[in-house]
Amino acid sequence: MHIDRMEVLRYLGHKHQYMDEKLEKLLTECIAEMSGALRKSFVYNVYDIERDGDRIALKDTNLIFQSRDLTMHLRNSDKCALMAATLGLEADRRIAYYSKTDLTKGIVMDACASAAIEALCDEVQEEIRIEALKEGYCCTSRYSPGYGDLPITLQKGIIELLKAYPRIGLTVNESSIMLPRKSVTAFIGWQRQESTSEGNKCSRCKDRNCIYRKATIHS
Repeated sequence: MHIDRMEVLRYLGHKHQYMDEKLEKLLTECIAEMSGALRKSFVYNVYDIERDGDRIALKDTNLIFQSRDLTMHLRNSDKCALMAATLGLEADRRIAYYSKTDLTKGIVMDACASAAIEALCDEVQEEIRIEALKEGYCCTSRYSPGYGDLPITLQKGIIELLKAYPRIGLTVNESSIMLPRKSVTAFIGWQRQESTSEGNKCSRCKDRNCIYRKATIHS
């Protein structure tokens, strides 16, 4: 899996400022070190969707999601893939270590890991897209707890449904924070027509002033 240099710079809030030789070297070193620390893994399942107003249930499970935004995202879908992906504990350990011993390097390592988990999610989404295509479906973009009105407190139920801990070592704490930290859960709708929703996740975030916001998204 490739860690994209430009994505790392975006997570660092870089906006085409001058980069001296020292920073260029640090960036290259951190990308290489984080690439070697990754223990990427993922799991997903596909479920039929049942709707009742702004409530979405995954058929044959006990999970019900009350979310107008998720309902809108899946409005044309009759199935959805529920996925979980993680970079593993070693990425967290490296970030924690450098955050205590070399703060600048810790920040750059964190940005590398953020870029890496997004790249892994893109890989998982492509695998899901290919599976959906075989059944005559197109896919929506990803939609994760924390987007819009979909609360992160749903993480525990998602992790349990996917059996993510025994399968990929992913769990969640009492504050609904996933462990390892560099992990993602998401819904991907399966629908019969091409999705017209914006593929960039920043378009679904209400924080218009976020420094990580993609430059292609307009307020």
